[in-house]
Amino acid sequence: MSFVTAVLAESEHAVQLPMDPIWYGVIAAVIFAALGFVTWTYRNVANRHSHKAEAHAAEHAEPAGAETHSAGHPHH
Repeated sequence: MSFVTAVLAESEHAVQLPMDPIWYGVIAAVIFAALGFVTWTYRNVANRHSHKAEAHAAEHAEPAGAETHSAGHPHH
């Protein structure tokens, strides 16, 4: 028996899936929903720490008439 006929003989066997095909979609949907929930929990996080953001913005505010090479950083 040649290699090609051996491969063709093996390919005739049907592969049994470990579960019904619908469950693959259900599992994928559940994982997608869980990841979506994790993403949703991070909504509006920047505004939860607005006191830190305001302090950072005030620290990097440019003085009147100063030349800058980028936002808020004085040119030396």
